Parts: sequence; C-alpha cells; structure tokens
Amino acid sequence: MDKDWMILLQQQNQLARVMQTNQSTQRFGLILTEQDAKRILDERKKSLLEQRRIEFGEGIVPKIIYEFCDSGYIDQNNYADTIIRLQEIFYLYKNEMQDEITDDELLHLMKEQFEEICFGDLEYLESTCLANFALAIRAGYDGYKSSDGHGEYSKFDEVTRWDYDLYFAALKDLCWG
Repeated sequence: MDKDWMILLQQQNQLARVMQTNQSTQRFGLILTEQDAKRILDERKKSLLEQRRIEFGEGIVPKIIYEFCDSGYIDQNNYADTIIRLQEIFYLYKNEMQDEITDDELLHLMKEQFEEICFGDLEYLESTCLANFALAIRAGYDGYKSSDGHGEYSKFDEVTRWDYDLYFAALKDLCWG
C-alpha cells in the first residue's frame, strides 16, 4: 500500500511539472490541458518500457517542451502529439547513441535539425538526421561535446542542400536569359 501511495504522489508531481510549462508556453500559443498532459505522461511510460529505460526525477518531458515550444512547426493543433513523438524519438536515440550524449546535447541537436533541416518533419528527424548522427557517435565521434550539440549535423549530412542565391540566379537565367 505504501508503494502505491508513493507512485501516485510521483505521478501527481510529474503532472504538476508538465502543467507548469503552460506558464512559459502560452506566449507561443501553446497550452496543454490536463488530459493532454496525462496522455503525454502515459505515452512516456510506454516509451520508457519499449526502450528499456528508466528515469529519475522530473524526466525529460518538461525539457522537451521548453526546448521546442518556440518552434514555427508546432501549433496548438499538433502540440501534444508532437511532444509525444519527440519524447519517443529522444528515448530511442539516447539508446542508439549509447548514452554518450547528454540530454541537453541531444535536445539541442534535435531542435536544430527539426527547425533547419527537417522543417518540422518528425519522420525525417528520426530516420535520417538522428540516424546519421547516431552512427557517427557509435563510431567514436565526440566533437559535439564542445558545441553542446549545436551546429554538428552539417558535418554528417549526406544531402546536398539547395542554395537560395544559386536557385535565384538559375531562375533569372532561365526567365530573363
């Protein structure tokens, strides 16, 4: 019985911490209902079990929320679902990177790629950007430590990105000869 009481108290504390994020996220038009927060925490449990991980303390959910709340690719309609997917991706890649990368480094890397490379596409973030970076880390790369995870992906990006100036110049040549 004492064990059940402690688990219930821990769950209530986690729910309260997630709900407190609304104080910061509301300026971006993002608010979690209590039902959303409970769903996120239920999915967190599933993800932790699936990835065979445990967490102590408040967990990663508030950090994910704070890291991603200012994204131009998240709005009220997709907010809770996006947080759920981001936490699934986070736990998967903590394992894939063999816990070599800190939570903050991984979150910075995820956010940067989500915004600048993936343009909000969670599938591309998971299956391409983080997969490539995980390969590099498993091969011994540790350059991300000095940058806290910022500006690292370009070193491993296999896709040639188009350049706006080059595109405009080619369009100008085609249209105006």
